[in-house]
Amino acid sequence: MSELILHHYPTSPFAEKARLLLGFKGLSWRSVKISPVMPKPDLTALTGGYRKTPVLQIGADIYCDTSLIARRLEQEKALPAFFPEGQEMIAASFASWADSVVFQHAVSLVFQPESIAVRFGNLPPEAIKAFIADRAGLFSGGSATRLSAEQARHQWPTIMSRLEQQLQREQGDYLFGEPSIADFALAHSLWFLKATPVTAPLVDAYPAVTAWHARVLGFGHGASSEMSAEEALQVARTSVPAALPDEQFDEPNGFKAGQQVVIAATDYGVDPVAGELLFAGREELILRREDPRAGVVHVHFPRFGFRIEAC
Repeated sequence: MSELILHHYPTSPFAEKARLLLGFKGLSWRSVKISPVMPKPDLTALTGGYRKTPVLQIGADIYCDTSLIARRLEQEKALPAFFPEGQEMIAASFASWADSVVFQHAVSLVFQPESIAVRFGNLPPEAIKAFIADRAGLFSGGSATRLSAEQARHQWPTIMSRLEQQLQREQGDYLFGEPSIADFALAHSLWFLKATPVTAPLVDAYPAVTAWHARVLGFGHGASSEMSAEEALQVARTSVPAALPDEQFDEPNGFKAGQQVVIAATDYGVDPVAGELLFAGREELILRREDPRAGVVHVHFPRFGFRIEAC
């Protein structure tokens, strides 16, 4: 069985989500550290241009977006489940909302001037400017609009008071009783806020939320060991992609297997990835592409939040 390889960097909130997913499942994995900013030549050799963090690699199969990474890890180890039976729709829909709406608020709050001054206080001004410029590019061109810090501060008490009430009244220890993908999709944005004393009070003021958050973080990150980017590329070069899912190819807009297409996120980080469309399922899209450094790889995307266009 191929190893689980996570391409990530320590301060990425979505990488923290993926690390917690691995910890919840009790999985062992290899850790490849990537740059927080472009260019990322080793990563994009695997993905074909997708630049968001994190990316999961299993042999020559490359999984983009934590919503799909969660589903792949569920295949790797069914229990404990991210999508508890009878709550699949509730958990997935809440997770999608948290990963977009709550994360958007967290980003605006973290990148307000007072928070930036503390968060990046030890970096030279040039590095701070480069990071902010990179993020401006990341959040341009898609459907996601930058929420002002003022509006984020205005709406944040509503989000948190609703969450506090839910957790106070829930019979179990997690959002919907037993832990699910919903908990991890919300926890990483709060983890992002708790990284500095400027934004931590936005979480710490809510005792039920604070206790719940500690329980989610308590799942840990599983067992990881370091791997170099070149080693990961060698794994891809020397591996054969896994067989396609046993599910009927169904693309409602008429795209066919074998067609040359581009796939891209629709919200932000909209860099397109070109390749041969191999599979379109209910949740997943798969492209075949070939790279001089990575060899033949299958790049996997979630259907939700991504678009397909003909080349």
